[in-house]
Amino acid sequence: MDNFLLIPIIFIGLVVLISSFFIVKQQTAAIIERFGRFQSIRQSGLQMKIPLVDRIAGRLSLKIQQLDVLIETKTLDDVFVKIKVSVQFVVLRAQVYDAFYKLENPHDQITSFVFDVVRAEVPKMKLDDVFVKKDDIAIAVKRELQEYMSEYGYDIIKTLVTDIDPDSQVKAAMNRINASEREKIAAQFEGDAARILIVEKAKAEAESKRLQGQGIADQRREIARGLEESVEVLNKVGINSQEASALIVVTQHYDTLQSIGGETNSNLILLPNSPQAGSNMLNDMVASFTASNQIGEAMKNAKTKKG
Repeated sequence: MDNFLLIPIIFIGLVVLISSFFIVKQQTAAIIERFGRFQSIRQSGLQMKIPLVDRIAGRLSLKIQQLDVLIETKTLDDVFVKIKVSVQFVVLRAQVYDAFYKLENPHDQITSFVFDVVRAEVPKMKLDDVFVKKDDIAIAVKRELQEYMSEYGYDIIKTLVTDIDPDSQVKAAMNRINASEREKIAAQFEGDAARILIVEKAKAEAESKRLQGQGIADQRREIARGLEESVEVLNKVGINSQEASALIVVTQHYDTLQSIGGETNSNLILLPNSPQAGSNMLNDMVASFTASNQIGEAMKNAKTKKG
């Protein structure tokens, strides 16, 4: 009979003994209470407590945690916008007691402070400034949280404004404005490009005309030099200047007729083709030059008399 009762007692003793040992994971703190009163804080590893007297009241993670808070607020230019703020925080090892006992729900406390700061800062800014100064909002949130939560054993590592989401109609309007601005800039560039093309084309045409005129001048200069040499050659063989000029004119006349006749796409041109035609052309040219020289001499004499 005694052996029969001894087995349950030993079993219960083993259970109680085993329950007095517990394991605390890495980067975790366990809070031990004795009869409902705080007893100690146990760190990672194999730990021991008094069975039926001590109990594990709770465990706190010492890892860096992140809380995402979504806030809807209004900007200075009356645009409603949703802002997502990510708060990264950690429980301080030296203040595990404060973190466990002083705050019932730290996540709710942090969320309330984030709401308060964001709704105080964003209404001072226009929508465009919210995007540009999001770091200022994050710094303001961290400053307020750090000042308050440090009293309760929490260290605010960093706060980030991870998303700014205006109303869909506002985003569509902003996209249209941006598209209009880009189209305006594109039109300006296209206009500048067209103007440059026109200017360069005009410069090219001007250069072409200049070179063409220079070519014509050089051509006429060479023709005159050739005629001069031809007259000198004819004079050496006993042909006077007037006869040489008539011979050159006739030669040029027939060269012109030959050139026109050899061109298959030429339009109809009626020209005199008798040898007498070249002589008549020369006489007309000489008479014209003589008359011009006489008029020039008369004008020169008139100016001399007035002087």
